Amino acid sequence: MTQTMTSIERVETVLRGGIPDRVPIDLHNFMMTAQASGALFPEFFLDGEAMAEGQIKAWREFGHDVLLLENGTAALAQACGCGVEYFDESAPVSFTPAIKGLDDLDSLRMPDPTKDGSLPELLKATRIVASEIGDKAYVMGRADQGPFSLAAMILGMDVFLYELGVGKRLDAIGRLLEFSLEASYRYCVAQMDQGARMTSIGESLAGPDVCSPKIYKAYEWPYAQRLVARLKEKGIPLSYHICGNATRIAGEMADTGAAVLELDYKCDLPKIKEATRGKSTILGVIDPSGVLALGAPELVVDKVREELDILAPGGGLILGPGCALPPTTPPANVHALIETAHRYGRYRADGSLEAAD
Repeated sequence: MTQTMTSIERVETVLRGGIPDRVPIDLHNFMMTAQASGALFPEFFLDGEAMAEGQIKAWREFGHDVLLLENGTAALAQACGCGVEYFDESAPVSFTPAIKGLDDLDSLRMPDPTKDGSLPELLKATRIVASEIGDKAYVMGRADQGPFSLAAMILGMDVFLYELGVGKRLDAIGRLLEFSLEASYRYCVAQMDQGARMTSIGESLAGPDVCSPKIYKAYEWPYAQRLVARLKEKGIPLSYHICGNATRIAGEMADTGAAVLELDYKCDLPKIKEATRGKSTILGVIDPSGVLALGAPELVVDKVREELDILAPGGGLILGPGCALPPTTPPANVHALIETAHRYGRYRADGSLEAAD
């Protein structure tokens, strides 16, 4: 099958469970765009026009199908009142909780994505990219952190996890998660209002590298499922990101109804393929650091081919890094990923991969 589809057609075909002309490609490259801009990272990540320009410039160089727009993991937390530190060579991080404890829940104020923190600049970036190239590339405006991770930042991760473990104030934890669910939902909708075709949340704090599957199922899954259901009522598809080895919960993640699961290189590829088959599209899962940032192009080729062989047959894959690319990722390695996917990721009509030329 020759490459006959546009990027948007290619991605939407996969999301429908169909077979595209080739595997679509995503780049989780917001830190690379900051590095390439030459600007100071704190200034870049607070400037919607700069972030948009960086994404468009990268798309013109690499020609990837999916543009994932964000500035890290702390924007929504900052809008909720958390203290955030902006670093010179990395993404901003939330360090200071918004409240001192669960007795302070009444002091929380629901953020307005159009006014609070850096959210307006992030929405501006999505709006500009969607306006300028949204008819050519599939634009995903990330809505930052989902309910579980946002709640952990608002209360402080150590306190939040302690309260879950002790289990004596679960009513208050429930109130905090309800607040975080509503904040996530509003930002998701705001991203879509800018012209994005999909939105996304990150919930890595709920993954098995941090929490047990039991905690995930009790305190993350119900809120993720409700967020997916509310967004579906508006016709909004959601991409659901968890870093680390999420193999044990991949089936549950798919059962939320999320259109896409953003999974990491630590996952067992055959197992996540089976767990998500017919339910969700996998986005990932190439190692962003050990392979794409630090490896040689030959290693990139090997890892892309390995992933394609396991995850691509029958569809259900958007190829890309399993998490954010480090800022110093060599462009040559990104080109190697793109070129390998173009060569070895082409489909026959029956969903098998064509032999490379």
